[in-house]
Amino acid sequence: MTDETLTKPTQSQAAKIEQTFGTDGIAPMARPSRTTRFFMAIVAWAEKLNLKYAKFGNPPVYDNATFPWTREIEKAWPEIRTELDRVLLRKNELPAFQDISTDVRTISTDRQWKTFFLIGFGVKSKQNIQACPKTWQAVQKIPHLKTAMFSIFEPGKHLPAHRGPYNGVLRLHLGLIVPEPGEKLAIRVKDQICHWEEGKVLIFDDAYEHEAWNHTDKTRVVLFVDFVKPLKYPARFVNWALMNLAFFTPFIQEGLGNHKEWEKRFYAEAETLRNRPDA
Repeated sequence: MTDETLTKPTQSQAAKIEQTFGTDGIAPMARPSRTTRFFMAIVAWAEKLNLKYAKFGNPPVYDNATFPWTREIEKAWPEIRTELDRVLLRKNELPAFQDISTDVRTISTDRQWKTFFLIGFGVKSKQNIQACPKTWQAVQKIPHLKTAMFSIFEPGKHLPAHRGPYNGVLRLHLGLIVPEPGEKLAIRVKDQICHWEEGKVLIFDDAYEHEAWNHTDKTRVVLFVDFVKPLKYPARFVNWALMNLAFFTPFIQEGLGNHKEWEKRFYAEAETLRNRPDA
């Protein structure tokens, strides 16, 4: 799964690990609201706290043994793959990621990265969950789940180097459709090159600079999950507060509104097809 052996860092090594709060060449979307600027200042302070009080250190890529529940996620992958195959029957109607989360436009503006959300930012998509009940059942095993979706990389997609907006969560990828191994299909997290495998979990910290690419001629799909990073007190309490306050920020509200509009169109069209006389 990775080109380097993953070992848990010692305390002295962990102390040397640093995260860069920003990505060269990629400016965040401007948010003129005074409230938003204040919130982002709190986020910057909380990120430093999270690094200091991380329960399992701050490696770019985690050993799956750190999270024993990953075995249950991997066991569920055949059922998840079956539900994904049904979703992909309408792949052309799925939204590009930036159609849902407008801030993604800083790193992706084409139609080559598509999504299908079950839960986003802690808010459930009831109709998508009904379409994928086994997948939803599986992700309930993930403590403090915040986001779960199918992430679809079309052939030729290359996501440039960037970092996530906040280091209070960790990211999980479960390989669902992985066309071929090798350098054509991979993700780099800091200085580690990792390769997806069907039925296998990869957990990394997206607050490190990372990039991903699919230079094959086939589609790659993973189950994409964000869950709350295990932290010690007081960072655990601060992180909990920020996660709850984030719901009211423009970042989240815009995304929820965009998804509701897409969902309404998607399922209205499905209902129309079901009611056609020749259906």
